[in-house]
Amino acid sequence: MPRRELARFLRARRERLRPQEFGLPAVADRRTPGLRREEVAELAHISVDHYVRLEQARGSRPSARVLDALAHSLRLTQAERSHLFRLADMSAPPGSSVARQVRPHVAQLLRRLPETAAIVTDAGYGVVSWNPLARELLGGDPGDAANLARRRFLGGGRLHESSGSAEFGDIVVARLRRAADRYPHDPSLAALLAELDAGSEEFRRIWETRPVHAPGHRTKIVDHPVAGELRLNCDVLLVPEDDQEVVLITADPGSRSARRLRGLASRAA
Repeated sequence: MPRRELARFLRARRERLRPQEFGLPAVADRRTPGLRREEVAELAHISVDHYVRLEQARGSRPSARVLDALAHSLRLTQAERSHLFRLADMSAPPGSSVARQVRPHVAQLLRRLPETAAIVTDAGYGVVSWNPLARELLGGDPGDAANLARRRFLGGGRLHESSGSAEFGDIVVARLRRAADRYPHDPSLAALLAELDAGSEEFRRIWETRPVHAPGHRTKIVDHPVAGELRLNCDVLLVPEDDQEVVLITADPGSRSARRLRGLASRAA
């Protein structure tokens, strides 16, 4: 663990804070800008000695709980929080609830891909954003596509028939199992899992097999009611700070599927 760099980072983030933001008086006898060490320790509910040792590069490696408390007390951004955990030689755990908003730069990316169907899903397979070609390809209104796990197992606004349907079931359950472990107190996720468990024997069966899946590349054939048979490539990009996935759906350049996909893009536009 790079103790000196961790100490410098904590000190720099402490000194940028304004006491007034925490309801503390901005008295003239403060020798340094920002909060005092004891004030940060109190906000984080840790001992002053423990925090002082961290800032002096003398402390042992802090626990994940202490790091999370310091990140909250120092009002770190998501990127700064991840950096803090890396300095302590740990991976930052996700927040307490599923991120259900798409970042503006990710939404902009979707609009810049006119011949690629692109869709962003959260940790519970809720659709947080998709572009016009994805709507045309997958079918249904945005409200119908609110959650792909629900569509896959409960049939509401179901996707067009695909050769990868069985595989996708395993992929969905694997991701939902990860989400259940990471966000045990998220009420919307808990409600979704209860709904799937009550409404789908297939979901219950796959859940018990405890599938494991790593996002990557796969190919599937979709029987589209307008474009006909499409051979498509699905590639996943991760948005780790929000635990979201961007799925990019394309066809091989110059192929019949590519021409048909281009026609769907024109129709969507």
